[in-house]
Amino acid sequence: MVKPRPKYLNLFQIRLPIPGIVSIMHRVSGGVLFLFIPFLLTLFEMSLESAQTFARFKTVMSHWMFKLIVIGLVWAYLHHLCAGIRHLALDLDYGTELASARASSNLVLVVSIVLTAVAGVLIW
Repeated sequence: MVKPRPKYLNLFQIRLPIPGIVSIMHRVSGGVLFLFIPFLLTLFEMSLESAQTFARFKTVMSHWMFKLIVIGLVWAYLHHLCAGIRHLALDLDYGTELASARASSNLVLVVSIVLTAVAGVLIW
């Protein structure tokens, strides 16, 4: 017996599995990294241009708000890297079973958060 299809799709009631969430976060982190390229290049230029701009760079980076932004960008990079490796493995047909796909998704989340915490301690 076929269940009747819903007349409307309520996106707030759909529970997305963890591999789907990691996949969406992979795309979002890539977009965030792309949008923050000018900010990162400006920081990089400030750190290399001269001794005066490096001093200004240190002053800017000592503010808590910029530290949080950089830590967020570090998380975006690390998550994008870990999820990208996971997606490459999936493309090579490794970990495509349901249990291993869920385990690798959880591993991506844990590794990216732990590495971000380590980097955050070093940044702060």
